[in-house]
Amino acid sequence: MWVHMLLYPGHTLPTALAPILVAVGLAQRDAAFAALPALAAFLAGWLIQVGGVFTDNYENLVRHPDDREHPQLVHALQSGALTLGGLRAAIAVCYLGALAAGVYLLSIAGWPVLWIGLAAVAASLLYSAGPWPFGAAGLADPVFLIFFGVVSVLGGYVVQAQPDSLPWHAIALGLPVGALTTCILIIDDIRDREFDVVKGKRTITVRYGIDWSRAEFVALQAFAYLAPFWFWGALGFSAWVLLPLASLPLAVAAARRVLSLERFEDLVPMTPRAARLLTVYSALLALGVGLSR
Repeated sequence: MWVHMLLYPGHTLPTALAPILVAVGLAQRDAAFAALPALAAFLAGWLIQVGGVFTDNYENLVRHPDDREHPQLVHALQSGALTLGGLRAAIAVCYLGALAAGVYLLSIAGWPVLWIGLAAVAASLLYSAGPWPFGAAGLADPVFLIFFGVVSVLGGYVVQAQPDSLPWHAIALGLPVGALTTCILIIDDIRDREFDVVKGKRTITVRYGIDWSRAEFVALQAFAYLAPFWFWGALGFSAWVLLPLASLPLAVAAARRVLSLERFEDLVPMTPRAARLLTVYSALLALGVGLSR
């Protein structure tokens, strides 16, 4: 139950790994690759993300104890196999683990790491907790793009290279990563739209409808696959940076299914599938960037 219903390894691991891969590729290009800081950044990012997942499940069970979206968790709570206290403890362990990794990263990369870490923790918690959770207000999409893309790639690069000025290339490279990560959220919002209406959540899909979300999904995918041409033509990377285009057939297949499927059961497998696409794209982008010396 903890692995399959709470940790969601099918997309939490890829979305934590993808930006670090790109950061490693950029650090490799700049002869600044550092394995231990990159690993610590991945661990901190993943723990913050899982802490947010646990928080989201906790808030769901507290606010909607008869949640039809997660009947297995409701049954586990009623049977005692899962407790709210256990969830609170898991949340604390995740953020404390991220803090431990953050202390190490702070010691080697300085204060920028602190601000990046605090912002990431705040975004993770406020997605579903607090009096005004932004995930329920339809504000999650830009936050996902920024934090899972720009902030994560920037942080992963900074802890390795420790640049003297703001690394604009890291910010640019984070944009397509954030775009494809946001596509995962869009699939979840389309899949869960009927449950979200009952819970009073005002996601983009609930606010503007399934067609809007599908158009956003296609637009973000299109941006992700046009971005390598920008990196090549305007940012000084070599043609190797076009390697992510090799994953385009996977993106087209995912888009075709998102544009045609509506039922909850049919869309459930699409989240890990989109996460695999993100991983492949990011690995290819990291390789292309690393070879662009």
